[in-house]
Amino acid sequence: MHKLSTYNLTLSFISLMAFWLAMSGILDFVHILFGVITVAGVMALNYRLKMFHFFKDDMDDLRELRFWKAPIYAIWMFGQIILAGLHVLRVIGSPRMHIETTMVTFKVNLPSAHAKMILGNSITLTPGTLTIDIVGDTFTVHALDKASYEGIIDDTMPKKVLQLFENTDRPVVSDVNIQISDS
Repeated sequence: MHKLSTYNLTLSFISLMAFWLAMSGILDFVHILFGVITVAGVMALNYRLKMFHFFKDDMDDLRELRFWKAPIYAIWMFGQIILAGLHVLRVIGSPRMHIETTMVTFKVNLPSAHAKMILGNSITLTPGTLTIDIVGDTFTVHALDKASYEGIIDDTMPKKVLQLFENTDRPVVSDVNIQISDS
């Protein structure tokens, strides 16, 4: 486990307190005191969680993340959420409702557990898709229809996640298996 630094503790405390104050919106003694107690509790629980390793590379602490790429990814992701939301609206709003539920499994070649977590959460955030499971490098995703999962298996979204960590343009997705529901 990594040694705690005063800088990291201070930065974490200030960030969490700022979030608490922004969310509570009340700046009296009682609310600030509750905020301090809550933030201290969250930090204590988080410290204990860091003792456990859930993935072999889960302690990489996002060192490889190219933070200046995150705003670009967030803007792109927001656009994808809007586009996918409009697509889902068209599908479920259509009188014929062309839903073709599908389970898609695929392997990814991403540099860390954090990259896989970002991809899994991005898939789930996008309307029409849901990350069901991640085991090692294998993802299982439920999709509303073919258009919902195309951006995943054609490497569009996984490459955007890869760009957050590496300056390369290599294939990320492999071994795609698509199972269309019978209903």
